[in-house]
Amino acid sequence: MPTLTASPLRTLFPKRKTQRRRRFTILAADEFPPFLPKQVEQIKDPFARKLATRIERLPVKVSFSESTIMSSCVKPLVQSEQSPLVLLHGFDSSCLEWRYTYPLLEEAGLETWAVDILGWGFSNLERLGSCDVQSKREHFYQLWKSYIKRPMTFVGPSLGAAVAVDFAVNHPEAVENLVLIDASVYAEGTGNLATLPRAAAYAGVKQKTLIIWGEDDQIISNKLGVRLHCELPNAIIRQIPDCGHLPHVEKPDSVARLILEFVQDYCQKEAQFVPM
Repeated sequence: MPTLTASPLRTLFPKRKTQRRRRFTILAADEFPPFLPKQVEQIKDPFARKLATRIERLPVKVSFSESTIMSSCVKPLVQSEQSPLVLLHGFDSSCLEWRYTYPLLEEAGLETWAVDILGWGFSNLERLGSCDVQSKREHFYQLWKSYIKRPMTFVGPSLGAAVAVDFAVNHPEAVENLVLIDASVYAEGTGNLATLPRAAAYAGVKQKTLIIWGEDDQIISNKLGVRLHCELPNAIIRQIPDCGHLPHVEKPDSVARLILEFVQDYCQKEAQFVPM
């Protein structure tokens, strides 16, 4: 099984001396969006604080709510001809989970979204009566249809991987590729997440898939990563040494490099089939 070994990022990422800081707009420490809870002001991590200043709420209309859901996300500052990259998060988390990896992906020129899954994060949920699997799926579809609008590379870590698989099976037109990180797709779900797809649904996943796994994951065994690799029809797997359950938090450079290589490889292969 391929294992990621250390290698310099300079061949894949722009040199850091400029770092595209003009594109990564940072507000002052006391200028967080007003809808964020006051607890955010207590965050010490500078990467989390920077990304928090970028969080916006977009109106999303869904059938299961009379009110428009003001949905939280980080929108891209970089526009690309490649498929947009859309990042989910794990259970009971938020887009701030990507605080270390998001800047690297954006600096590499990828058009990157980080979206809060319905029921978690910083969306306005005061009048929301349902957060089941179908509601999460419809909410994200309406957000994608209204704002992203193009087939995407869809990234799901942990339980976010189950959400990504469910969405890819039900809306294949919206998902060009999948990236699943230490995917929680076999363990019993939490609450309504217990009904998310299991192996029976994987036959419906047609997209090319990159599976990333931390070799030292103490929450979900990397043996399940191997099993997932065998059950998905068009998947590759890469393991990251000295890394636990959250590679995008623990090893952001490695995760960003793997995602960029995956996207670039897909684009190169697609270009070979474009009629001249």
